[in-house]
Amino acid sequence: MKIFSAILLVCFLIFAYPVSADEIVESTCYGTTSKGRIENAVKLPAKGSNFQTYSLIAGTAGRTYIHSKVREVILNAYKSLEKSHPEKVFVYGEAGLKNGGRFKPHKTHQNGLSVDFFVPVVEGIANKHQKGKQKSVPMPTGLLNKFGYLIEFDKKGKFGNLEIDFEAMAAHIKALHIEAKRAGIDIWRVIFDPHLQPFLYQTKDGAYIKKNILIPQKRSWVRHDEHFHVDFKIKCKDLQ
Repeated sequence: MKIFSAILLVCFLIFAYPVSADEIVESTCYGTTSKGRIENAVKLPAKGSNFQTYSLIAGTAGRTYIHSKVREVILNAYKSLEKSHPEKVFVYGEAGLKNGGRFKPHKTHQNGLSVDFFVPVVEGIANKHQKGKQKSVPMPTGLLNKFGYLIEFDKKGKFGNLEIDFEAMAAHIKALHIEAKRAGIDIWRVIFDPHLQPFLYQTKDGAYIKKNILIPQKRSWVRHDEHFHVDFKIKCKDLQ
């Protein structure tokens, strides 16, 4: 029992806290998001002041590895959101494997440049008489809903007592783009359910997103309503 407790403590210390910048070796990506690999990939921390992983189990299993530049962008975006939207909480999803390559069931996520982010949600029923009643909460992710990926929002972005926080989502996407440009990279595309995209463009940051970020209007092979998929743009070496 003592050995098991010690193992749990070590796992917590490893996955709950970010690696310092001095300990990170810059990653090298090869090929494409759909056919590639990566060297010196790094893990996302399990949690921060305003974000958390979708699954400690998945993190332990090695499904949250990314390119070092992408990690830098994501963490800086969360830091920016902590100042601009201090009341909001965010949850990230699948990223990739330590060495990249095939990442079932995804068709991409192979070279450290693809990351899933669960849509930020608020809890409570909103109407003009209940201003301030909704609260930002983490997306519920667990074994029963396939770590959040089985959740299905309706055409208005609602699921039970949860509602997609499109303002927070737009702010998150904008922050990722700004931090990507600052880091000398870019965002290739964001994949999100076409039927829900109009709500995103109606937000405060909607015009910025429409002008600067590609969000294909054609539906992907999976719906992408409970999460949005981001492919970052970094010059990678040819796959050999």
